[in-house]
Amino acid sequence: MTQGRLILAATPLGDVRDASPRLASALADADVIAAEDTRRLRSLASALEVTPRGRVVSFYEDVESARLPKLLEALQAGETVVLVTDAGMPSVSDPGFRLVAACVAEDLPVTCLPGPSAVTTALALSGLPCDRFCFEGFAPRKPGERTRWLTALRDEPRTAVFFESPHRLGSLLADAVSVLGGSRQAAVCRELTKTYEEVKRGTLEELAAWAADGVRGEITVVLAGAAPRAVSVADLVDEVSARVASGERLKSAAAEVAEAARVASGERLKSAAAEVAEAAGVSKKELYDAVLAARVK
Repeated sequence: MTQGRLILAATPLGDVRDASPRLASALADADVIAAEDTRRLRSLASALEVTPRGRVVSFYEDVESARLPKLLEALQAGETVVLVTDAGMPSVSDPGFRLVAACVAEDLPVTCLPGPSAVTTALALSGLPCDRFCFEGFAPRKPGERTRWLTALRDEPRTAVFFESPHRLGSLLADAVSVLGGSRQAAVCRELTKTYEEVKRGTLEELAAWAADGVRGEITVVLAGAAPRAVSVADLVDEVSARVASGERLKSAAAEVAEAARVASGERLKSAAAEVAEAAGVSKKELYDAVLAARVK
């Protein structure tokens, strides 16, 4: 029997014209459409002038686990299952991950119809570095958890993208000012691709003031990465001294014997200073001289 396949289908964020022809064909031809909101799915199909021939089932967070067995049965029976969420790419802070993981475990085919994503759209519009970024999902709701989460981003060098609800945005940005500092650059993207799309860019302090009176719409926040901390020669003296005193532990099993000997005798000062200086991007000679001077004191 031929196996079916799961198709993850990206749907428009707001403007139905962003739907691809492949999405329309997939909705028309699927044996099963698993939709986060069946009413939105039918509205989308109507806008695309598509009449789904397959059965439509709801697939939102609260029923995700319960729906898995039947969907897996359909795939094993050779049917094509199309998964759509309210907007954007399934599995990205939306239902889908559990079904994909189950398909992978059962060695069932999974493919994707690429399309709109609030994450990459906001990142591109933010004006912040896009070469390296991390996606953080939804910001925590509880104040204590949110503070810990922001603290973890304090030294994150990559641009961070995350979602937030409009009624919590003001308090999130106020907390971000307290934890990350008011000068960190960020962008708040609101109602992406919709009629009232807005991208507000500035410092966290400026954005917190802007959002204090309330904001409406779907929100994606893009946060600039932390600037590299300036390292001085003086900051590295203790690290070099510690290496010389106890030796730097090696990870390679093949070097265990050499490591034992070096720990016993201490790592040579010059090589320790050279390694630390190279990693930190400071002068080897300046660091070596600084360690010698510290020993004299």
